[in-house]
Amino acid sequence: MSVFNAVPPEGSNVTGIHCWFSLTCCLLSNGTINCTLSKSFHVLFPHDLMHCPNISPPRCYVDDKVSKVAWLNRSNIIFAGEDKWSLDPRVDLVTKGQLEYSLRIQKVDVYDEGPYTCSIQTKQQSKTSQVYLIVQVPANIYRVSEDITVNEGSNVTLSCLANGRPDPSITWRLLNPSGEETLEVGEYLEIYGIMRTQAGRYECKASNDVATPDVKYVNVVVNYPPFIKLAKSSETQMGRLGVLQCDATAVPKPEFEWYRDDKRLSNMQGITIQIVGTRTLLLVANVTEDDYGNYTCVATNRLGRHNASVFLYSERPGMVYWSHCESKHDQLIPLSVPNFVGS
Repeated sequence: MSVFNAVPPEGSNVTGIHCWFSLTCCLLSNGTINCTLSKSFHVLFPHDLMHCPNISPPRCYVDDKVSKVAWLNRSNIIFAGEDKWSLDPRVDLVTKGQLEYSLRIQKVDVYDEGPYTCSIQTKQQSKTSQVYLIVQVPANIYRVSEDITVNEGSNVTLSCLANGRPDPSITWRLLNPSGEETLEVGEYLEIYGIMRTQAGRYECKASNDVATPDVKYVNVVVNYPPFIKLAKSSETQMGRLGVLQCDATAVPKPEFEWYRDDKRLSNMQGITIQIVGTRTLLLVANVTEDDYGNYTCVATNRLGRHNASVFLYSERPGMVYWSHCESKHDQLIPLSVPNFVGS
């Protein structure tokens, strides 16, 4: 028995393929039957017609010793002589006079896979030969997780389901600016206690070496509470502009507030608050003696808050200033900002 692989054109959808297979058998002079298969594809697009390479059907001649000939699929008769027994409109007979006897199947489907038997009856004996048609289907991802947003520390399961013949292999990768990281092989990607560094675009790739792999993407957003990564105090002479700064990271984007002692500050005469993305500035115009001291910036979102103390100061003998921050969820952590010593 001969085995033939039927591979649809690369990048095409199996249901949209128009193709045919031709199975041709002939009786050789030594009394054996030789069956061959030829195939031709073309894919119909809305504005174009792409032709894949065609292989002309081989010509086979049957001599006058043959009295009967038939094609069978498994035990079902497809053609007996030129009489069609099959009800499938995609199947027809290709003949040239009385010498060629070829079976043609158009728009091949996975259900066409299986054994095909050519049977020839001569005056002396019957001869049969069988070919096996294998239909290969490119990998296709038919279901993938939607984009998701989760809180840091949550468990996440991403799914990517694909089909094809042979069964495709599925791999997951995390795509981020620092490089691509292959994570796991399989339909499901499990992430336990997800961290903010694991946020990004996840790639699911299904491949079975029949055609170009199918690829889908899932975007994962990880929410986390604010963290003030930079707090800048300001040494400013009286009459000059003092600028205090806080930079924070958070998802969702943080909101900022400024305080002096327990009093919340707002835009008023001499005070301007600027917020640009994840940075806030407190501008103090025409600094006076009363403006010197401790200021607190607060970054908040729905997951928590983070505070940092900064100072507006001038040089004074024996004065030492410390900057610190504190979080609703974290223990007190000193910031990496300089200590300010008056002279």
